[in-house]
Amino acid sequence: MLLWPDDFTTVSLEEVLRYQLENRAWSKELRFRSSELVNKRLANEITQDDYMTNRKITRQEAEECQRRAAILDSQISRSTVRPLLHAS
Repeated sequence: MLLWPDDFTTVSLEEVLRYQLENRAWSKELRFRSSELVNKRLANEITQDDYMTNRKITRQEAEECQRRAAILDSQISRSTVRPLLHAS
């Protein structure tokens, strides 16, 4: 899991974009691990109990990764949206 700041208000847009890249790489790693886990189970290299335990951990990590992605997307939107001009 990546180091994660508690507050993004003091983080620059460039840093937020870096966190987004890292989160995407983590997501890719999680998908690979999930696929590898299924393949090991299908090949009977691990027990059903081991599969279920590891799958639960992987699912929790994927949920956290998705939560972080949503936070980062929201922060990027806030940083790039310009205020509307009011017509006089």
